[in-house]
Amino acid sequence: MNCTIYLLAVVNMPLYAKILIPAGILFVLGAIFAAVLSFLSKRFTVEQDPRVEEVNNLLSGANCGGCGYAGCAAFAIALVDGKADLGSCSATSKENKDKIAEVLGTVNCCEDFIYVVACNGGNSCSDKYTYQGYGDCRSMELLASGSKACPVGCMGMGSCVDACARHAAVVNNKTGHADIVQEKCVKCGLCAKACPKGLIVKIPSDAKVYVACKSHEKGKDVRAVCKGGCIACSICVKNCPHGAISIIDNLAVIDYSKCTGCSICAEKCPSKCIIKR
Repeated sequence: MNCTIYLLAVVNMPLYAKILIPAGILFVLGAIFAAVLSFLSKRFTVEQDPRVEEVNNLLSGANCGGCGYAGCAAFAIALVDGKADLGSCSATSKENKDKIAEVLGTVNCCEDFIYVVACNGGNSCSDKYTYQGYGDCRSMELLASGSKACPVGCMGMGSCVDACARHAAVVNNKTGHADIVQEKCVKCGLCAKACPKGLIVKIPSDAKVYVACKSHEKGKDVRAVCKGGCIACSICVKNCPHGAISIIDNLAVIDYSKCTGCSICAEKCPSKCIIKR
């Protein structure tokens, strides 16, 4: 009986009342839920170290993932918690790393650097076979360690290109090997990780020259397969006025603490594998 009376009352209710009453009920319920959520958020909130935001603002913001974390925000939390190494971030400038070190109360661990491709072979290096298949260096590496006769020759199939979201890694069609466009590079290191030959390496950002070869074969063996490889002839060593170059395991090595950037080594190198920047 009571239900029947209630239903009749609802049916005979004015239209505005039919709209306002449910709306009012929803408003009250919403206010109650909001109050409960506000209480719970304050009750169970986790206090964040104020340094996290400060560190995050000093990071590059590239969110490249090169550090191994999902993004700069996650990396900032890990740094403050002492679970990450500042040196694993390649994209942030040295100036900002120094500031982060001050915030964290630590000593900065790393010098500013750039990535370069340590290979001058490419089209100058002989091929062992003609590759026909998926165009990727890592795929090619599975077949007899790649197509190049040099065991550490750049295959130029672009695994580094695919890994770089900034289009800083490119394959030079003229030379046949990869290059890094410094103006686009954020130094995330993903290209270096993608190269199956480990040819993308770090050098100091102010370096004027670098050795574009990683072969440790004897000179005559290098010359037999590549015109652009280091043949350990020691001409660079003899002509460096500052003693900044030495031959170690058949490969020229530059001591950047001694190098003044005179570039005499690059001018004298018969293979032109010492590149002037």
